[in-house]
Formats: sequence, C-alpha cells, structure tokens
Amino acid sequence: MSAFTDLSAFAAVPRLTGIRLSPDGTWLAAGVQTVAGKPGKYVSSIWRVDTASADARPARLTRSAEGESGPQFLPDGSLLFTSTRPAAPAAARPAPGANAGPGGEGPDGEEGAESRAASDKKAGPDLPAVWLLPATGGEARRIAAPAGGARGLSTARNAAAFACSTGVLPDAAGAADDAARRQARADAGTSAILHEDGLLLRFWDHDLGPDSVRLLAAEIPAAGGDPAAADADVRAAGPDPGARRELDEQSFELIPDGSAVVTGWTTAAAAPGEWVTEIAVVPAAPEATAPRRTLLAAPDADFTRPGISPDGELVLAFREQHDTYERPGDVTLMVVPLAGGDPRDLLEGFDRWPGEAAWAADSSAVFFAADHEGRRPVFRVELASGAVTRITADDGAYDSLCPAPGGRYLYALRNAIDAPPAPVRIDLEDGNRLTPLASPGGALDVPGTLTEVAATAADGTQVRGWLVLPDGAGPQAPAPLLLWVHGGPQSSWNAWAWRWNPWLMAARGYAVLLPDPALSTGYGQHMMQRGHGAWGASPYTDVMAITDAVVKRPDIDDTRTAMMGGSFGGYMANWIAGHTGRFKAIVSHAGLWALDQFIGMTDAPGYWYRAFGDPAGRPERYQANSPHLHVADIVTPMLVIHGDKDYRVPVGEALRLWTDLGRHGKPAKFLYFPDENHWILKPGDVPVWYETVFAFLAEHVLGEKWQRPPLL
Repeated sequence: MSAFTDLSAFAAVPRLTGIRLSPDGTWLAAGVQTVAGKPGKYVSSIWRVDTASADARPARLTRSAEGESGPQFLPDGSLLFTSTRPAAPAAARPAPGANAGPGGEGPDGEEGAESRAASDKKAGPDLPAVWLLPATGGEARRIAAPAGGARGLSTARNAAAFACSTGVLPDAAGAADDAARRQARADAGTSAILHEDGLLLRFWDHDLGPDSVRLLAAEIPAAGGDPAAADADVRAAGPDPGARRELDEQSFELIPDGSAVVTGWTTAAAAPGEWVTEIAVVPAAPEATAPRRTLLAAPDADFTRPGISPDGELVLAFREQHDTYERPGDVTLMVVPLAGGDPRDLLEGFDRWPGEAAWAADSSAVFFAADHEGRRPVFRVELASGAVTRITADDGAYDSLCPAPGGRYLYALRNAIDAPPAPVRIDLEDGNRLTPLASPGGALDVPGTLTEVAATAADGTQVRGWLVLPDGAGPQAPAPLLLWVHGGPQSSWNAWAWRWNPWLMAARGYAVLLPDPALSTGYGQHMMQRGHGAWGASPYTDVMAITDAVVKRPDIDDTRTAMMGGSFGGYMANWIAGHTGRFKAIVSHAGLWALDQFIGMTDAPGYWYRAFGDPAGRPERYQANSPHLHVADIVTPMLVIHGDKDYRVPVGEALRLWTDLGRHGKPAKFLYFPDENHWILKPGDVPVWYETVFAFLAEHVLGEKWQRPPLL
C-alpha cells in the first residue's frame, strides 16, 4: 500500500513547514511536522539541512514530546525557538553534546525523545517559552517564559537580542501580577472575555482575549546562568506597548542593532466597527521614552508583514488596499526609510499580487513570490530601478525565501500540484539553476499525471486550470470527474495541498479538475474585477465553461461527475447545487449559505461591508448572490461538512443549510466536527473526512452501496 491508498499513512507523512538560513549560509533550519503520541497529534521539530551538498543527510536538532517551532538565528549561529516543553532543573541536564545526535539535543531517535518526556515533567502552564540551542550543539536551555506565553519571535541581525510577543491581562502590574491573575481565573473556573471596543473579537479559529498582546524585548542571558532567572530580563518594549487589540495577529521584526521593533499595529478606522493596520516603530528598551512612530498608514489600506533591510535603512511592507463597492483591492510591496520619509511602491505597474518577500543580502533588491497563471514563481525587483525579473521558470510554487550572504544563492521551499514542499538552492549566477537539497520531509510518487487545461468563458476570457488524471485513464477506460473549486476566493490552484489532496482521489480512479475562475489570483486585477461583488455570476459560469470543455475529453466519463469545494469553494458548491442538476453529488465544506446572516457572524465582516454593502440599506448583492434563496431548486445529493471552531465561516452556515435541506426534503448528509475549525487538521479526523467523502461519492457517482465509515 502507498500513502495515497492508506489514509493513516498519508496523514503521517513528514511535512516541511518552513526554512530559515543560518547567518553564514551553511545550513537551513527546517521545521518538520510529524504525528506523535496516542491519540496522534501533529508535532513540529527542527532539522538541519546542509546547503553545500545535496547528498548530506538532514539531522534532527530538537526533540521533545511537545515539539518546537518558529526557529530564529542569532548572529553567532545559535538558534532560538518556542516550545511548551518543560524546563528541567539545570542540575538534571546533560552536559552540552552529551549523548547528542548530530548537532542536536538528547539521545538520537524517537525512543530518546519518549524517555526524555517521561522523566522531564512539566513546570508551569502549558504555554510556549523561548529556548536557545547553542551554535555548538548540545542541550537547549530556556531563556524566557512569559506568563502569557511566547506567541511570536524575532532576533536582531547584529546583536544578541530578541523580541517576542505575549499576552498580558488587563491592568496587570508586571509579570508576577499577570501570573497571579491567570491563576485566579483558573481557580474560579471562568473563561469569560469582556470586549470594550469595536475591533477584532475572533480570528479564524481562536478567541482574542481575555489578555492583550504585548511586545517584550531582551538581550540574551549569559550561558550557564539559571534559566528561570532570565525571565526578569524580558520586559515590555517601549513606553507604548499596546493596550487592547493593536498587536493581535501582527508580525514584527527587530532592527539589526536590536534597539527597536518594527511591527504591524491595528487601529480603529474612520468607519465605526472597522479597523486598519499600520506599520509602527516601537523602542525595544523598556526605559525608552521615545513614543511609538507610525511609518506607514492609510485610511483605505492595511500595511502588514514588515521586513527590515539588512543594512537597517529601509522597511519593506505589504500594502493591501481595501475593496470598495466599485472595485476590488490590490496588493503591492512598499518601502519606506526606517528613519521616516516618503514611501514608495516597489511594484508599480506589476499586475500580480506578491505573496512573500525577502531582502537581498546587500539590500539592493527584494525577492518575492507571486501567483502567476497557475504557478507561484520567484521574482526579483531592483530597488534602484524598480525593474522586475522572473527568477524561476518551472511549474513550481515557492515560499520560505532565504537569500544567502554573498548574493549568489537563494534558498526556498519548492512545491507544486504534484510535489510536496522540499528545499532547493537557486544559483542566481548560473542561469538560476535549481538544485534540490536533501529533505527531511516525505517524498511521494503521485498515482497519475498532471495536465494543464483551459476554456474560453462567455466574455472571451481564458479560464485555465489543472487536470489530475489517474493511472490507466484513457478512451477505453474514461475516469469519473470531480470538479474542485478552491477557497479564498482570492487564491489559485498552484501548490501542493495536504488537506485537499487530489492524488488521494486519483488513487481511487477519479480525475480531478482544479480550475481558476474569476476572483482567482495570478491573472491580474481584471480577473478580480470580473467577479467582484458577484460571486454567483462569472465565477460560476467560468467553472461551468471549463467543466464543459474537460468532459468532452475521451479520457473523462461525462456521465459520472461530482463537485466539491471548501470555504469559497463551499459557497460555490452551494450555489451550483441550486443552479444545475448536472452533477451526481456535491460536497460542501465550510461553505457560505445565507449571506445576510453570514456577515454578522464571520470574524472578518469588514470585507463584506465594503465589497457587498450594508445588507440593511443596500441588500442587492446579498440577494443576487446568496445560495440559500435557491434551496427549492436543489436536486443533487449533498454532503455538508463543517467544524464548530470555524470563525471565518461560522458553523451557523452549515446548520442553516442542513435545516433548509431537510425542510425541503432534499437528500443530504452532515459530517460535523465539534473540535475542528475551518480546516480538518487532527490526524485522527483526516482519515474520517476522506472516508466519508469517498463513501458518499462511491454511492452517488459510482453506484455502489453506501458504506458508513467504521469510526462513525
């Protein structure tokens, strides 16, 4: 059996989550996610990947039952990370390097990690602390354990200093008081949260509060000291660290000398109940008296993900222009002097949305990845001229961009529809030659082939996509077709997917169509405008046009077709169900159903008020695009799937859909996950999700008898 036929094996395949390049450019710290424990859960560890040789075996650096994440390098090559692992007494620790694996900590192998976890009992709350792994290897030591946990982490390029974010309860007078207040809440058995403003309440899958995010900064404590004493050296950054929701879900970076933090900063917008994100500079020293400085701000845009140039002169940030009723927003890269001054649009005239960016080592250019016609290549923009050059020419999708010292190499994670993420080296002086590096992630041979397809929409626009074909499909054995619509809707089918993996379907004989209709990224603002405020118009007709083209192929069985989608794709599943009976089955995961209801429950209502209007005074777009108004026309059996912890598309959408289907006598099933969110993430739930989908499709598309999944 392969990982594509054994769902538990697929869920357990090691997954790369990101890479960071060491200061000397000799190795990458790679995050790897694996399944551990019973019941299984995903746990991350940090691995060393050599950059000089593609044959060097990756080495595991960290080992604990709780896992480690967020690796950040110090100038001497030491590695900081966050973990909920317990802090063992100093006397109980082995000497640096004792019984260690190559460059790492603890005994080599899983048995060592388990024995370590059994003997090293937890001390303190189950919240992440900051740990340091010396450049020479050996045992990591805890250097900071804020009472509210370490939620983010950044290190200085030229100083032994770091900053982290943490949660602090209202009116807490220092760390000791904050810890006491947390204990009092726990003892009282309350989890209540009082909100006093109109800013964010929830985000994707978690509540915001009762604490507020603060920035902390510190120099690295001397090695050999008592790790518990390090907590006293980590104090609030600057005189204005944030008081409510200003730093929720914001990224930040220390400037090279460690004296200030550049961060995203959320503030109330002019319109009641809305907010904007700015870029601000906060002094890192707790005794600083200089006020917070705003670098980038606009009433109609969010500025996010700041990145500081290696020379410390400039700040790079994403500008995400807000949608209006008339037009969709745009995304670009802005640069502004750290000292303050006029900002500049680095990508003026470049009709693609940047998705990730990193400074060149000499601060002369910025590398970025952007969706482009079903791929996500790497580009380079010159700071002086603004000239944009495409670096990668293949079908890959790139992220975790790591420009190397000296400027010759760029390291990244490459993936594609048919290849999971793996580290690569791009030689910028040798025609951008691509060299795969040894990967600690799982390598998979997909059970089929990938073909690019296209069709012409009614307005003449070309709609393209990918077609996954199972092994053996052909005119003599045409495959049943599954149409999958992506989420977003500002997204594109161009990368590997662990959650919605078409190759699991191909292994069971299905072909899978992955189209990029109107509202998809990678085709310019025109593609966004075609579906703006009209989700049920061009996005729907685009999907139908490319489906019409694909079912004419001799290797596709046009009598056995089904449709699936999640999030926006779930919206499209619900919309399609009420507008055509051409499919044998429809799977709607986390889909929007009643738009006037949805806008008041989602964690991100601002987009809807701007792009669709206020449903009380301007209901036209809600009425024209809401799937629930067409429930009487549904004839296709539906499988509804939703997680209760989904705050982006709250579970009320699925509950109302299920109720409406039942009251109209429509055939349906409802797969409900009480403790999952917008995505199904737990290793035990992933197989159940797929088994239910397989059984539902087998019944209605293949004509087989319904087989209830054994765990249900």
